[in-house]
Amino acid sequence: MESAKTPISSTTPTKTLEDVEKWSSSDEVRIEAASYIVDSEAEKRLVRRIDIRLVPASMIIYLLCFLDRSNIGNAKLLNSATGDSLVQVTHMSNQQYLVALMIFIVSYTVFETPSNYMLKKFRPSRWLAFLMFGWGTMTMILGAVNNFGGVVAVRFLLGAFEAGLFPGMVYCLTFWYKPEERALRVALILACATLGGAFGGAIAFAVGHMNGAHGLQAWRWLFIIEGAPSCAAAILTYFTFPNFPETETWLSPEERELAIERIKGVASLGHHKIVWKEAKDTLTDWRLYLHYLVYISISVPFSSISLFTPTIVLGLGYEGLNAQLFTVPPYAIAFVVTVIVSWFSDRHEMRSWGTFVSLVIAGVSFLAQGALSPTSFKARYGLLCVAVSFSFASIPPLLSWLTANLRNTGASTLAVPLNVSIGQFGQIIGVYIFKTSEAPGYPTGHYTNAAFLIEGAIVVLILRYIYIRRNKALGSGEREWRL
Repeated sequence: MESAKTPISSTTPTKTLEDVEKWSSSDEVRIEAASYIVDSEAEKRLVRRIDIRLVPASMIIYLLCFLDRSNIGNAKLLNSATGDSLVQVTHMSNQQYLVALMIFIVSYTVFETPSNYMLKKFRPSRWLAFLMFGWGTMTMILGAVNNFGGVVAVRFLLGAFEAGLFPGMVYCLTFWYKPEERALRVALILACATLGGAFGGAIAFAVGHMNGAHGLQAWRWLFIIEGAPSCAAAILTYFTFPNFPETETWLSPEERELAIERIKGVASLGHHKIVWKEAKDTLTDWRLYLHYLVYISISVPFSSISLFTPTIVLGLGYEGLNAQLFTVPPYAIAFVVTVIVSWFSDRHEMRSWGTFVSLVIAGVSFLAQGALSPTSFKARYGLLCVAVSFSFASIPPLLSWLTANLRNTGASTLAVPLNVSIGQFGQIIGVYIFKTSEAPGYPTGHYTNAAFLIEGAIVVLILRYIYIRRNKALGSGEREWRL
């Protein structure tokens, strides 16, 4: 298919970010006018190169992030039988522990959108490396705290550093991939949260045997061991993580041009400065708030699963270090399910249905867990695996659906972090729903998760209906809203 563009000469020099910002205007980069033909085989090779460079790095970074975020759930119970767990050593009450969880979410919410703007200003490689080194350091410092005040202060800073990572990565995908290519990539990145949960349980099981080594409790070793890799990986991220298509020297001039041309008209270029009109249009676009409402709904179980899976498993009858080990299977299964659902949603462009079906299955699974007898350990554990799997599986197609329906740079830069930031209200709810007094059944936690998931599924159907109506009203040549 032809467009009125001229291929960049093989002698075209790589532009700096400053050159690109002067060179481009509005939402489309201007290249010398003439015809440009996209070679499908060259495009496939380019996408493979981008995948190799961007996706594995993003997966590893998010895996480290999730480990450092959720390991407090493992530390809470680690070696509790001998009085050496985090809450026992720091003399925290259950209410104080919940405050320590919530303060992370508060700082995460406050710093999320500003962090996305910093990513644009300082380039992804530099900003993400800074964030990684920051949260890795905070995690290791958490291994040195001795009281509730120290835990709260460090968790606040940890949330501030981690805030910009996930929305920043999703935003980066918008200027490297077409909308129909994103769900699977988002899934592979997000699925690393499930791998993080699996590895977290396995690591906690192993580190639990280090209790007392060199005079340190095992939970202190857990924070030190899981924080150090983030600091080390920050150096590699600084030098290797991709920035913008126009500035990458690992691409040839022809590949750089193709990287730009292939997403024109369907995605935003990441370097453009945001104008007030774009920001205002994004903030006043009411249909985006339905996307945000769905994300709040999925954030409730995402939060409770991430922070309380060891506690839930303990309530299922698994004790001591076994409670850490039995957190691994739900997350391992979730990784496979998340990738499959996202691949199907991407391949058939059925993002709304991928989200809806996942929300319904997860909601019914939580509902059944709440209804079962507290002593039905095997059935509740099986349902926990299903609930965890489809709760995570609903998120990649949901985010891909959102980004596919953002029409300009301002919307992409602002709506993605807003979506995740507003979703933190759901995470705050998730912190409080698994009550210690209700062990081992935890009916409030299970029923609350079910209610939010089913409500989210209903909103997805409403949003889908709205997009169908809008598509029917479009004139010829207008870009359709994606479903």
